[in-house]
Amino acid sequence: MPRSPAAAAAPTAAAPPAPPSVGRRLAALLYEGVLLFGIVFFAGLAFALATGQRNGLVHHNLLAAWVALVVGGYFVWFWTHGGQTLPMKTWRLRVEGADGRPLSAARALARYLLGWLWFLPPLAMHPLLGFSVPGTLAAAAVWFALWAAAARLHPARQFPHDRLAGTRIVALPRA
Repeated sequence: MPRSPAAAAAPTAAAPPAPPSVGRRLAALLYEGVLLFGIVFFAGLAFALATGQRNGLVHHNLLAAWVALVVGGYFVWFWTHGGQTLPMKTWRLRVEGADGRPLSAARALARYLLGWLWFLPPLAMHPLLGFSVPGTLAAAAVWFALWAAAARLHPARQFPHDRLAGTRIVALPRA
């Protein structure tokens, strides 16, 4: 029996999405940092106005927790509502589960928390090992480069925090 036109047009097996280059993801990360500067600025302003903070050393731990909550909310919201932040849309990237499904809030939160592994280990060296500020910055640069290079060891070029969270970044085709 001949196949219907609709059946002929349907793909038999979906090809796995192409992994984006590490450079492309790092460029999106840089753009994300620029955008986060504004988000963190307004989160800090809202905190200062709500608490009457006039000195950055007053309630600094509470401010850090507030900023982490706001930034986490930003990422979890966008990752669970389309899988893309504005920089990810610009660079045609999308985050999804390792199985290709959209992220749940729990998986997006896990990815956000594991994403802090880009920064926290070298920053912990400053107070724990008594590193100087230049030493801490050098350790952070080395750690950042090693973390990014680790993606080259994965067949789909995924960063370690994506593998741990059960997520992946995929490249989207041009429209």
